Amino acid sequence: MQTEDMIAADEFCIHHHIDLSFLYSLNESGLIEISRIEEKIFVPTNQLQHLEKLVRLYNEMDINLEGIEAITWLLQRVKEMQQQITTLSNRLAMYE
Repeated sequence: MQTEDMIAADEFCIHHHIDLSFLYSLNESGLIEISRIEEKIFVPTNQLQHLEKLVRLYNEMDINLEGIEAITWLLQRVKEMQQQITTLSNRLAMYE
C-alpha cells in the first residue's frame, strides 16, 4: 500500500491527543491495522473513520480497551442483524 493512502500514526496521535501505545493496543486486539514503512508507523486512510470513533470512545467516554472491544463486537452484530432483517423483509415482500 502506498503512503499516499495512509496517514502517519504519530501525526494522528498528536492531533487526537493520544499515545502511540493506544494504536498498538488497538492493532494487537485486531480492531485496526497499522503498517510499518521505513521505520515509520502508518494507518490506512480507509480506517480513519473507525479509528476516530474508537478514540472518541476512549477519550470522551473514558472506556477502556476491553470495553471498546466489546462495543465494537456488539455494533458489528447489530449491523449483521440489520442486514439480515432487510434481507428477510425483502424476501417476505416477494410473497405478499
